[in-house]
Amino acid sequence: MTALAQTRTLGRSGLRVKALGFGASYGAPAAAYELAFERGCNYFYWGSLRSRAMKEAIRHIAPAHREGLVVCIQSFSRWGCLVRRSLHSALKSLGLDHADVLLLGWYNRMPGPAVMDAAVRLKEEGKIRAIAISCHHRPMFEAYIKDPRFDIIMVRYNAAHRGAEREVFPKLPSAGGAPGVITYTTTRWGHLIDPRRMPAGTRTPGAADCYRFVLTDPHVDMCLSGPSTLEQMQENLRVLDSEPMGDEELRWMRDVGDHVHRNGLWDWNPFRQRQQ
Repeated sequence: MTALAQTRTLGRSGLRVKALGFGASYGAPAAAYELAFERGCNYFYWGSLRSRAMKEAIRHIAPAHREGLVVCIQSFSRWGCLVRRSLHSALKSLGLDHADVLLLGWYNRMPGPAVMDAAVRLKEEGKIRAIAISCHHRPMFEAYIKDPRFDIIMVRYNAAHRGAEREVFPKLPSAGGAPGVITYTTTRWGHLIDPRRMPAGTRTPGAADCYRFVLTDPHVDMCLSGPSTLEQMQENLRVLDSEPMGDEELRWMRDVGDHVHRNGLWDWNPFRQRQQ
């Protein structure tokens, strides 16, 4: 078994996952998520767009394999009562009695007391097992890392956006007790796998290369993938057959990332290439 195929613990959440998790927002069919689960990838993020396909996959998998399934529900609600309502609505739709992760989405400052009280109470009631938080303001992660209420942090990190290597990862405790670290936008909205954006004479990475790059960093427990098709899912799952990158591959990915960052910082279009 390769290093990237091994099951790992998602930080202080205690949840057991593979290196690759999946978002629901990019169009993959239910069969793609079921294939991923067969390969051992058990983290399903039913987040910003709660797709019918991922719902169908979860409802099919959960009756026989609920203990092996890690379901993340996201809430952007800024009011405590709506956090609870959003979670309960999602659970009803999925046919589940609890979620494994409640993700408080896009908090560039500490959530208010009502939101945090609601999240903590949901955990105490057994409606969730772990609290996660995402953020686009990297300096804020130091507070989230130190706050024991947060079991998981979700960080943007890819070959073009490597600021987490300086501003987030060094803040994680080295002696244990760190939150789980999940990364996202691994292909930088598809730019890192677009041949038109490559430096002259440079090989274009595939999605699996982008995933291997972020997973080579020892601070990263899991990265999210956003396939649009069954074929993209099959490509992404190739990362499980791989080892972390060596120095030469890391230099290649950093060179590509630097070029992409210099030549396309402001032309984000999430619909141009849906593979994340």
